[in-house]
Amino acid sequence: MKRCAHILPAIGIVSLACAGQTVILSSASPTASSIDRPAAADTRALDPNSPQEAPAPDLVDPADMVYLGAFRLPGEEAPPKTFAYGGNAMTFNPDGDPAGNDAHPGSLFVMGHDRQAWGSLPDGNQVAEVSIPAPAIAGDPAGLPVGGFLQGFADVTAGYFTDLEEIPKAGMQYLNHPDTGPRIHLAWGQHLQPPDVPSHAWFSPSLAAPDLEGVWFIGNQNPYSVNGYLFEIPAAWADAHASGRMLAAGRMRDGGQGGMGPALFAYRPWGEGGAAPAPGTRLSETVLLLYATSDSTEDIVRSQTGYQHPDEWEGGAWLTTPSGKSAVLFAGTKSNGAKYWYGYRNPDGNALACVDAQVTDFPTCRRADGAACPPEDFSGCCNADEGDCISQRGWWSTHYDAELIFYNPADLARVAAGEMESWEPQPYAILDIDEHLFLNPTGTDLEMLGEGEQRRYRIGDVAYDRANGVLYVLELYADGAKPVVHVWRV
Repeated sequence: MKRCAHILPAIGIVSLACAGQTVILSSASPTASSIDRPAAADTRALDPNSPQEAPAPDLVDPADMVYLGAFRLPGEEAPPKTFAYGGNAMTFNPDGDPAGNDAHPGSLFVMGHDRQAWGSLPDGNQVAEVSIPAPAIAGDPAGLPVGGFLQGFADVTAGYFTDLEEIPKAGMQYLNHPDTGPRIHLAWGQHLQPPDVPSHAWFSPSLAAPDLEGVWFIGNQNPYSVNGYLFEIPAAWADAHASGRMLAAGRMRDGGQGGMGPALFAYRPWGEGGAAPAPGTRLSETVLLLYATSDSTEDIVRSQTGYQHPDEWEGGAWLTTPSGKSAVLFAGTKSNGAKYWYGYRNPDGNALACVDAQVTDFPTCRRADGAACPPEDFSGCCNADEGDCISQRGWWSTHYDAELIFYNPADLARVAAGEMESWEPQPYAILDIDEHLFLNPTGTDLEMLGEGEQRRYRIGDVAYDRANGVLYVLELYADGAKPVVHVWRV
């Protein structure tokens, strides 16, 4: 049986079988003492015959997630007007494709080919709007249906964020609020984030005249924590717990500089009558989720349980269902390796570390329990200056999985109310979605992505159609260098 969960709090853990998969669920929140020590790997076998227990009735169960299939994105591969090397941000437009009469109304705004460092592609990260075909299940991306362009690529950020082009990080959320009319809200950053740089804006969904307005800060928060994903908070929850702030922004990049787990802040970027704030405004925010950063401690503490430095959470959505269930979901590529390290892939096998031996200012190799690797693992295995490394430098792991993780909105309400520390909430369930992915069938850019168990960057952004309960998830590098959109009904 394929597993669909790995590491969760050691309090009240049970396992259950769901739709041919195995999920671990936690029936209790972690105590402060369980967070304050390094997270340890749960190495117990997952037994499908163990006592079965579902989440609370008001929470989305992974068994509620019904996979519908996938579809391809249109267009060619010439940058910048291409989805190749794109998928950084995506949002659902319930008002899109009004002429469509199929079972998948609305449209998707998707961000294309990323900008590149040193000005080599300054007009990257363009945005296009595409229609949503009925998804299909196929063994090869070539057998999938293809969405069509409703609006072609546009450089919506022309003249903005011009100094943030080194591996950009971005999020988008379409919101048609009575105060503002339809707007696409935007978060923007980059991999190595300069301090005190504004990160948020909005633009018109009419891409021929995007009229971007901003740019703004999220309070005084660490920019590594705010500009990787963006999604809508249900209005009733926002009114009850976040002073009406109905946009959720956050980020979780590898290395833990923005937090050792996904961060999340509620904000509202408009004032009386829907006016845009002045550029440079520091918008008021409500903290919903924030773990300790690797800049504040070298230990794996006050973290998401099972956290490892190569983790990447690239998308998020606030799920609600007509039956009253809800969850806050994050999607990404989770490191679940026995070891993880900063350096390179080891040519002698994925179970072996290959640290950058020249880096000594932070721990560069750990075991899954957070302890340091054996001394022999710190000698390195290649020399980048001599060109004998088989991968790009970065955080690597012996094993990765594509996962959806589920948080209880009630826990985030307790954080907002000051009744729970921002690092205490933990996922109540995890769903491994690798079985539905194509996993780079053409072998694109293996030096960057890795392969097999060491395949990084599996998942891009996600978008949610709240009215119809449909979740859209981007799989990166599935159709050559282009993403593929996978679809679940909740």
